[in-house]
Amino acid sequence: TPARAAGIVTGRQRPSTASGTVFVTLEDETGYVNVIVWPHLIERQRRELLGARLMGVEGVLEREGEVMHLVARRLTDHSALLGRLATPSRDFH
Repeated sequence: TPARAAGIVTGRQRPSTASGTVFVTLEDETGYVNVIVWPHLIERQRRELLGARLMGVEGVLEREGEVMHLVARRLTDHSALLGRLATPSRDFH
């Protein structure tokens, strides 16, 4: 199902077992969404992926039982809308 989401980036993870895939958690006042970013998109949108504090995502919503995630097709950095608001995320290094 095509879907869009936006929220504060609260975490980025790149597990060694994930073949280069990055998992991003976005959060807003209603809850959170888990975003999957495949390696081909990471190459094209590294700046948005690693630099955004407030991120918009266009992609496909997938559900496996009770678990839902958004597979990203496009990332947008909306951080300028936050001004100087502190929004630390828990990132991989």
